[in-house]
Amino acid sequence: MSAAVKSYAAVDLGASSGRVMVGRVGPGSLELTEAHRFPNRPVRVPEGLRWDILSLYAGVLDGLKAAGTVDSVGIDSWAVDYGLLDADGALLGNPVHYRDSRTDHVAEKVWATVPAAELYAATGLQYAPFNTLYQLTAARESAQLAQARQLLLIPDLLAYWLTGEQGTELTNASTTQLIDPRTRDWAHGIADRLGIDLGLFAPLRRPGDPAGVLRPVVLEETGLAGPVPVTAVASHDTASAVAAVPADGERFAYICTGTWSLAGLELDAPVLTEESRTANFTNELGLDGTVRYLRNIMGLWLLQECLRAWGDPDLGALLLDAAKVPALRSVVDAGDSAFLAPGRMPERIAEACRASGQPVPATRAEITRCILDSLALAHRTAVEDAQQLAGRAVDVVHIVGGGTRNALLCQLTADACGLPVVAGPTEAAALGNVLVQARAQGRVGDLAAMRRLLASTQPLTRYEPRGDTRRWEAARARLAGHPPGLP
Repeated sequence: MSAAVKSYAAVDLGASSGRVMVGRVGPGSLELTEAHRFPNRPVRVPEGLRWDILSLYAGVLDGLKAAGTVDSVGIDSWAVDYGLLDADGALLGNPVHYRDSRTDHVAEKVWATVPAAELYAATGLQYAPFNTLYQLTAARESAQLAQARQLLLIPDLLAYWLTGEQGTELTNASTTQLIDPRTRDWAHGIADRLGIDLGLFAPLRRPGDPAGVLRPVVLEETGLAGPVPVTAVASHDTASAVAAVPADGERFAYICTGTWSLAGLELDAPVLTEESRTANFTNELGLDGTVRYLRNIMGLWLLQECLRAWGDPDLGALLLDAAKVPALRSVVDAGDSAFLAPGRMPERIAEACRASGQPVPATRAEITRCILDSLALAHRTAVEDAQQLAGRAVDVVHIVGGGTRNALLCQLTADACGLPVVAGPTEAAALGNVLVQARAQGRVGDLAAMRRLLASTQPLTRYEPRGDTRRWEAARARLAGHPPGLP
């Protein structure tokens, strides 16, 4: 390999699978290959739903071994969840899964101390029942929290096991509902009022900061020759994915698709108005002082759960059949927390259609088309609302992540938004992870330069809008009203 080309291992953990990707960055070049992919299967035990964190760590080690010689390692994952360490630095049980029921009705207890409007004005985070703040409130009387001396978010926990060093990366910390997006520091007043000990968190670090070097035992297990630095990246996978949006300028919206759809704008300051709160938009932190102003949508989780219930049929054939189903026959609210828990997804979608007086989808193709139409409609609504609330117009929608493989969803999103959609890259989170590592070593420039490199090296597909958007507006009217769960 040319000395001008450097290799970076991106550990990218999603809610259903993990992967270790290797990015090779040189002057004007960026290549990404998969070293190892492994499942992420949560486990239901008597006390609730838990992440199998040891299996994930084993997958990371296997991936680093398969990656070969690398110049740095970075880790990103889903948000909000954490592990607790005791005084010896040992993990106190498996981390709780954000879909666990322990946070049911906890928000109301929090709002009794800090009203929802005040909480939003201080932290800018949308209501979601699984935010770390609510998880910690739910755990307040638990034996584990009483024993805990340190709290590490999932990517930081894995980095600690790799290096022995502890830190709390900022973009992921911003999903805890304990960060002030204006100061980009802890919201001490909120934490104090709610009895949350911020001393549990390791010191904040920013994307690009050093996060230690691989421990000797890790080098031995992976076969890597040290020293191998670990670099703090934008460790919330959505933050890494947004950094990898191949946009030109500011007039774009993005949709990060996968288990979730995260749809919104990239801003230079948070939007903390009451209108923004009631619209359920969140202000999470991104690279280089940016704010990810977005709405959480249930995403392809709806389809994933249906496929699981159906015994994992051929997805390609199912999408071909779904494309033949009449458009917008039935839609559901893809942001409804009623779809958050696993199980019985086809029946729950049918029940939602029946309750709203719409035709009930009966076949697998009809249910799939209902899901994709509903996601495209939710994308349209989020993009429109974000522009209005932030006072910024957009000319194009960028879709990144696993949903870029779903051509029907991409086309329906273009149709719904009435805007061109540029789909790609698929492995956006891993690419954003790689580029932050490369930038920390002086291999690439600022965020705009990163995006130019992506646009010139990654395969992208453009979808032009078709038809009249008024039919989508009519479908939206069927689902009019505030998002569920808001006070």
